This record gives sequence, C-alpha cells and structure tokens, in this order.
Amino acid sequence: MVAESVFSDDALVRHAHRVREPVHLVQEQATGRVGLAPGGEAVPAGPGADGRYRVLGTLPPLYPEWLGDRGFRADHGVRFPYVGGEMANGIATTRMVTALAEADLLGFFGAGGLHHRDVERAVVDLAARLGERRNWGVNLIHSPQEPEWEERVAALLIERRVPAVSASAYLELTPAVVRCAVAGLTTDRSGRVLRRTRIFAKVSRPEVAEQFMSPAPPEILRALVGRGDLTAREADLAARVPVAEDITVEADSGGHTDNRPLGVLLPVVLALRAELTARHGFRKPPRVGAAGGLGAPQAVAAAFAMGAAYVVTGSVNQVSVEAGLSDEGKRLLGAADVADVTMAPASDMFELGVKLQVLRRGTMFAARAQQLYDVYRAYDSLEAIPREVRARLERSVLGGTVDEVWTGTRRYWQDRDPAQLDRAERDPKHRMALLFRSYLGRSSRWAISGERDRRTDYQIWCGPAMGAFNRWTRDGFLGRPENRTVVQIALNLLEGAAVVTRAQQLRSHGVPLPAAAFAYRPRPLA
Repeated sequence: MVAESVFSDDALVRHAHRVREPVHLVQEQATGRVGLAPGGEAVPAGPGADGRYRVLGTLPPLYPEWLGDRGFRADHGVRFPYVGGEMANGIATTRMVTALAEADLLGFFGAGGLHHRDVERAVVDLAARLGERRNWGVNLIHSPQEPEWEERVAALLIERRVPAVSASAYLELTPAVVRCAVAGLTTDRSGRVLRRTRIFAKVSRPEVAEQFMSPAPPEILRALVGRGDLTAREADLAARVPVAEDITVEADSGGHTDNRPLGVLLPVVLALRAELTARHGFRKPPRVGAAGGLGAPQAVAAAFAMGAAYVVTGSVNQVSVEAGLSDEGKRLLGAADVADVTMAPASDMFELGVKLQVLRRGTMFAARAQQLYDVYRAYDSLEAIPREVRARLERSVLGGTVDEVWTGTRRYWQDRDPAQLDRAERDPKHRMALLFRSYLGRSSRWAISGERDRRTDYQIWCGPAMGAFNRWTRDGFLGRPENRTVVQIALNLLEGAAVVTRAQQLRSHGVPLPAAAFAYRPRPLA
C-alpha cells in the first residue's frame, strides 16, 4: 500500500526536499494528475490497492556523497566529491585545509606567491596535524618568471611526500610539475601503476588539458633522468599513465582564468578525455572535475549533471572563518554582486600580459595595476618615463618615490631570488617590471593584513561566484560571518545540489513541481 499521496505545491516541495528518503511517483486515476507519495519499501508499478492511484515508479534515496565519481572518493580517502581550492599567498590556510580534511573533504594549501620557507612550514604543520590522511595537498603554481622557485617548491613537495598537488596556471608542462607527477611511481603485483603523489591539474584550455591528460613528454623525462631527479624505472612507468589523474576544468573563476563558461568548456574536455584514453590505452582514464562559478547549489548541481567527477570552490571560501584574509577584505567580498569583478594584470606573469580576475567593488586596484602595465608597455626603462607620468604613478599608485619603492623591491628579491636582481642590472625594462610587480604583490598582502591606509589598493581574487553566493546566503544562516566555516559552506552547497538534483529528477518524470522545489536555504549541517 502506498502512503497517502500528495499533490499540493507545499507538500510536493516538502517531499522533494527529503532527498534521503525514497519517494513514489503516483498518478491519480480520475484526473491524471501526477504527485508524490513518501515511500518506505519499494512497490510495484501499476494500480494501487484502492484503485485511486497508479504507481508510476520509485526514486531511491539520494545523498550528496553520490553526486560525483565514487572512484574519486576512494582514491583520495574522502566522503564527498568536493575540493576546497588553493588560494595564493596562504589565503587557503593550513587551518582551512585541516578543517576540510577532518570533515572528509579535500583541501589544498595556497602556496602561490609565498617564500619557500613559508611553504615548508605549512607542509610540516599539515603533516603533523593530519598524519596518515591522504585528503590534503599543496598548490604548485606555474612560475615562468621564477622557474627556480617552482623547482624548489616541487622538490619540497616530493621530499615531504605531500599526498596531493594541485598544479595551476600552467600554459605548458614544466620539468617541475612532471617531476611531481612521476617521482615515486611503482607497480602492484598485477602491473597496475601506483602513484605516490596524486596530481590535480587546473586547466581552462583544451590544449593544456591534453598535455596533462597524456603521458609525460619523453624529452622532459630524459632530462629529469639525466640530472638524477627521476629513475629510469619511474620514467618508463610514466609512459603508461597521464601526467594528472584529476583534471579540474576551471571556468569563469577568481584569479587566473580565461573566463570560459563551464557549460562550453567541460563537455569539450570530457570528450577530449575519451579520445586520449583510447589513443593511449590507459587502464584508468583521468577524472574530470569542475571549478569556476560554483557559488550556489544550482551551479554545483549543474556541474555534476554535466558529468563532473568532483567540484572545486575558491572565491567563496575567502569569506570563511578559516581564510587568511583580513576582516575588511571579507567585508568587501561579502558586499559583492555577480558583476562586481574585473580583470587586472597578474603579478606572476606581468611581463607576458596575463590577467587575473579580481574584486572591483570597493577597491581601485584593477585600474591602478592597469596604469602600471600601460606604462610598462610604453617605455623601455624607469628613466624613460616622462616626469609628469612618473610623478602621477608615485602619488596615486606606488605610494612613494621610485627610489623608495625600488629599495624595498631590491630587499625582497635579494631574499627570494637574487638572480632577478642580476638580470635587472643588465635589463632596465626588467627592473621596471620588478618595481611595478612589487605593487601588485604587496596589494594582495595588504588585503590579507588589513592595511587600513591601503584599503583602496586591496587586490582580492574573486569570480562572479561570490555574488551568487552572497545572494543565496543573504538574511540566512550563512549570511552571518561567524557561521561561514569552510565546512558549512561545503556541506550546504552539496546538500543544496542534492536537493536541486532530486527536484530535476522528479520534474523530468512528469511531477509538476513549483519553483520552490529548486530552492535550498542554508542551515547548520553536521
């Protein structure tokens, strides 16, 4: 016997939101209306015992854990197909990574932009906190202007046996990222290749995705073997597996981004994955996840519906309790809407003209950074800049004279990478780039420390997902800063995605659900 069937809008919404319970789809014989009946045990389709309803079918329970790829959960030792992405300069803190790991999620420490010493301290701290857990990692960011820094961080991650590495901002494979992927490769008794380090690769272009979803280039492997960074056995095994086993398709996100729509990019990379798996004969194809624009449950549900194995969040985690951003920076993010973002020159790839997405509302950083890049393009040295232009930059952007700023810049590079200063002595344009990059680098640190005198210069990486998150959480549980833990953000996004997914299942089977069935309000979740 089917429990009492319901057809009213309120009752349909209520039963649609009970995703952890089975539900029967029923049709009223007299009117043809399709409704729901809460279900315990499954019942056969057909007329009910009383003849009033016809049972059309039964949907089983749906859990947030089941939205993604089950292999992802098994390989990474997590309960949920969810990743807290790295945010550079340590904004994704060790505290954040620890909170995610202890909640059976996966998180990456934001190593980009930090000194090698700071990265090492973070790795030691995380290893001590998390012990044998596998569900944490550290970011390795492509640094074409500082290849030695990239190499040193890669060596550190290998030496410390960091379980997962998220490779981001890569335009092409480098020896550093290949070394991280290949070092420690072995086989089990069946001949299956086992990885010591699991590589996630953030990509926003198919041609970059193809590099990470293919075996490592032989010329890079030969070079690494030649200099003693890999064994011949490791290099041989590298030919049998893709460089990365998890490919994160990064759509319109904060920080480095090509602003691609997820609905366009993800299907392309999924199709490319199938092609490359067949071409290379992989026993285990790489997984494909989604990032960028995921600030509300509907977006997360859409990513999973398109075939994402997992989802990665970034911008929204910057307002979490654990984020390494000042209260003022979080306040500015909390006031952002979907259009309050813009593109600005990137410090790490300034000379290449690469841009990243930042918060526009409440800060002048993007406009001021663009002024610096325009001047860099127009002149060959600091001395060639017209006096009035130089004075304007010193007054309204740099916050000091060129000589004063260069003194601080020199001190920074003397500690981080003295080779940059040697090059600056030979190349006046590189000296100008280093000085201008100092503003871009310090602007993000001002946002982290909450430097009051430089509030209008805050550089805060942010995508439109932040605005969607603010609209979704307004006037509710997650609207209050003290409730915005990184775990509550994650669990509510996943729970909401399960609700949206169940609602779409019911609607696709003919249940006339009202719009409220697709809306989920955040609440405290265990």
